Parts: sequence; structure tokens; C-alpha cells
Amino acid sequence: MDQRLAEWWTVANQCGPIARTAPRPSGRSSFSRYMAVAAVALALVPAIAFAQNPDATADAPRGAEQTFLYFLFGGGGVIGVACTVPILLASVAAMALVVEHLFSVRRSSLIPPGLAEEVHGFVAGGAFPHAEQQCKLRPSFLASVILAGLPEVRLGYGAVEKAMEDAAHAQAARIFRKIELLSVLANISTMLGLFGTVVGLVIAFKRVADTQGMARASDLAGGIYLALMTTIEGLAIAIPCVGAYAVFKHRADQLVAEATLMAEYAFAGYKRERAMRRVAESAKPAKP
Repeated sequence: MDQRLAEWWTVANQCGPIARTAPRPSGRSSFSRYMAVAAVALALVPAIAFAQNPDATADAPRGAEQTFLYFLFGGGGVIGVACTVPILLASVAAMALVVEHLFSVRRSSLIPPGLAEEVHGFVAGGAFPHAEQQCKLRPSFLASVILAGLPEVRLGYGAVEKAMEDAAHAQAARIFRKIELLSVLANISTMLGLFGTVVGLVIAFKRVADTQGMARASDLAGGIYLALMTTIEGLAIAIPCVGAYAVFKHRADQLVAEATLMAEYAFAGYKRERAMRRVAESAKPAKP
């Protein structure tokens, strides 16, 4: 094993300059690549552990020989790894989503400071191209909603309001779809934990059947341990996911409502000017 690690380290050092000069991905491609690397690394953990201890599948280590990997993978063995790795992959995905939401679902990302005030001044003065340029320079939820309303200014405030409403619904749906993934992962983690529980109980009862009811406690311990361990792992992921889902959904609701009001404020001067123009036109005396 040490020789393999030495060979891997030599190859990594040789590839280092290439990796450093390679262009770095950005945006969603970078996020997806980091997720893939984390998933592959997590999948290789049990393989490395069992390469170091090939007898782990036969006899469970006892006392001081019990390692964290033995504890994590439900007592070792192929079945323990097969039941635990999907749960750990779900935990990696959940952590990545939480980190991504911490940066994307926040006030400065959805409602850039000062944007509504600047657009309000441009729109009130009739400088619609400047307002559009300002929104394009600061892409966000608020900017997308305002950009949807600017092309409709010639049709009146009713058309502007309808366009902004449709854009707000579309942008809000996009945000909530991402947040919903946390709820999906919570349900999947719970189901994976339940699957491991059932598999562990099947193993325990099969030992009883193989020994014709003469199984010892040590014969049943492996299956019961796997059942309880996978249940704990599934719940340990599902509970934080449900809490994070509730927090981010509440935050997104609040910010979406606030961004919609800020978009309406950006066109408040335009709305007032159109209303005054209608009043002035209606006050003119009719021609005989």
C-alpha cells in the first residue's frame, strides 16, 4: 500500500505543472466538477480502507482495532459499504447545496444595494437606456424583473406591471426549485437509511435461519449494527436538510417579496407621470 501511495504521489507531482496551467472552470461547470471530485473521493474511501485491511469483510475488528471507517460503514463488508456510500453521497450533495444557497439566497445577491434607487432616477427622467445598462451591469433577481418591464414602457404602466409580474414568478420558481432539492435529499436520505435498516434485519434473521434458531448474540450483532447505523446516518442527514430547507425557503419568500416591491418602486416615477398625463388630458375642454 505504501508503494502505491508513493507511485501516486510521483504521478501527481509530474502532473502538477499541467494542472496549474490548465484553465479553471467557472460558474456551474466549476460547481459540478467539485461535486464530481468529492463524490469520486468519497467512493474511493472504502476501497482504500479495505485495501489496507482485507480481512475487514470477514471478521469485524474488536476493541482498539475498530476504526472510524468500520464505525462509519456499518461494520464493514461489501453490504455495509453498499448501504452507506449512497447516504454519504447524499450528504455531500446536501452540503454543497447549503453552501451554494448561502451565497445565492441572500439580500446582496438578489437585491443589489442602490439599484432600485438608480433605476428610479433614470426611469423618472426618461433615460430608459441608462436604466437598462445599469441592470445589465448588476445581474440579479431585481435586475431581471426590471429588465422585463423596461421594453413595455411605451405601452403604459399596466403592460410594465404585467411583464414584471411574469418575470418575478419565473425567477422565483427558479430559486424555489433549487431550494426544493434539499427537501428531496432529506426524503432520499431517510429512505436510504430505512433501506439499510431492512437489509441489516434481513442479515440478522438469516443468521437465525442458518443456525436453526441457535444463533448467538454475536451472530446477530453485525446485522443489527448495520440496521441501526444506517438509520442514524439517514436521519443525521435528513434532519439538517429539513431545517436548512425551511430557513432558505423563508428567506427566499421574504427576499422575493421585497424585490418585487423594489421593482415597483423603480417605476413609481413613471407611473406617477403617466397618471398625471391622463388627468391633464381628461381636464382639457372638448373641442366643439
